[in-house]
Amino acid sequence: MERSLGFIEISGVTAAIDALDIMCKTADVELVSWERKLGGRLVTLIVRGNVSAVTEAVEAAAAHAIKKPVAKAVIANPHSETERIVKLSASRLEKKAGKAEPMKHDT
Repeated sequence: MERSLGFIEISGVTAAIDALDIMCKTADVELVSWERKLGGRLVTLIVRGNVSAVTEAVEAAAAHAIKKPVAKAVIANPHSETERIVKLSASRLEKKAGKAEPMKHDT
């Protein structure tokens, strides 16, 4: 199965979470990583799946998210250098998650 990457760049964390929810509910994609820039005012989401699922997910988020994306892209069969930079982003996210305190749930 051919793998592809989908990118949505959107203004604001809330809009990004909305866009991610739409993408994951629309098609069989998974979040690879996300990047926040400008204090969270600009957020890039990266999802992975097969080409048709990623395309469907990105287009659905672009059409239905609470804000219009600043940019969007689908890369079918990404080059190894593209994969490398996405893995770097994901590893930074994993390191931050490892340092964060676990969420406490009310019981």
